Amino acid sequence: MNSATAQPNVIVEKRGMVGWITFNRPERYNTCDHAMYCDIFDALQDMSADPGVGVIVITGAGDKSFCAGGFLGDLTHFTRHDGRLHFSKAQEVMNAIRRAPQPVIAAVNGVAVGGGNEFVICCDLAIASDRARFGQAGTRVGSSPVFGANNLFSIQVGEKKAKEVTFLSRLYSAQEALAHGWINKVVPHDKLVEEVNAWCEELLDKSPAYLELTKVTSNVWWEMLQPGMEHAKQALLALAGGEQMTEGASAFMQKRKANWRQFRK
Repeated sequence: MNSATAQPNVIVEKRGMVGWITFNRPERYNTCDHAMYCDIFDALQDMSADPGVGVIVITGAGDKSFCAGGFLGDLTHFTRHDGRLHFSKAQEVMNAIRRAPQPVIAAVNGVAVGGGNEFVICCDLAIASDRARFGQAGTRVGSSPVFGANNLFSIQVGEKKAKEVTFLSRLYSAQEALAHGWINKVVPHDKLVEEVNAWCEELLDKSPAYLELTKVTSNVWWEMLQPGMEHAKQALLALAGGEQMTEGASAFMQKRKANWRQFRK
């Protein structure tokens, strides 16, 4: 029997031996503020500790967005204290994904941008709808993706491609992402859940102890990157609430193009 509990920011379900975590703010493209990161972290911790959960799936509510990153409305009046809470919890969430004993699959149902793309990078596997789009947005909106895209992503797709993605803040189709090893498979939108379920069933027929060992030992690069991520987080904190972060977030919320050239003096 499936059980389900609804939370303000996430929906947590146990479907047989698969734990599903659904980002549940479709009205804002499932963007994450501090409270939402806290709810996601708690859900991951609960799933990780449940011996009856063999696979964890992360997806987004609605048909448009998997996750469009951080909630930029919060960044228009952002303080160093806000940054410490927000960035630290985001880092904890990504670590929780990498350190869960179970495989974690990203079921990418729509746009995965910014921190949403970093969720994809951090998940062990990623299966995408043919409607999905991927990319980073930091240089366009006044941030930098230090918890995956600036570091681990280079190992996944190569340094030149990773720098293209993080420097230029473009969007890429699911097929382009697949071609670069960014994700594992692309399926028609209405077949996404069916395909994810098939992968889950295949994983559930594997040894849980040796899946965990394989995952832990595959995380060697992630663990080696931790000091660099910590230093980068401190750099983000130094910029928190600064004029460039404020300009980027304000421009996004006002649906205008940010004026970055004013800072090139």
